[in-house]
Amino acid sequence: MRTVRRSQLREIVPLSDTTVYEMEQRGEFPRRFNLTARCVVWDLAEVEAWIEERRNASSVGKIKTRPAPDVRLRKTRPVKSDQG
Repeated sequence: MRTVRRSQLREIVPLSDTTVYEMEQRGEFPRRFNLTARCVVWDLAEVEAWIEERRNASSVGKIKTRPAPDVRLRKTRPVKSDQG
């Protein structure tokens, strides 16, 4: 069994630490485990299986995406003039 640390996980999965933690809590991402009191790792095979599962779900269209925000509803801030 190969394991990956947090820095290696960031290279494999481009999600923030908070997003990974929240997904773990909801059961949507492989759970981390402690090797020592200060060393947290993930099972590389589980992470790779999760990526493959997401790839397959994406190609079938099972992953729901949020609609893009309507940029016309944005509030604009006035641009400051350099002359003042």
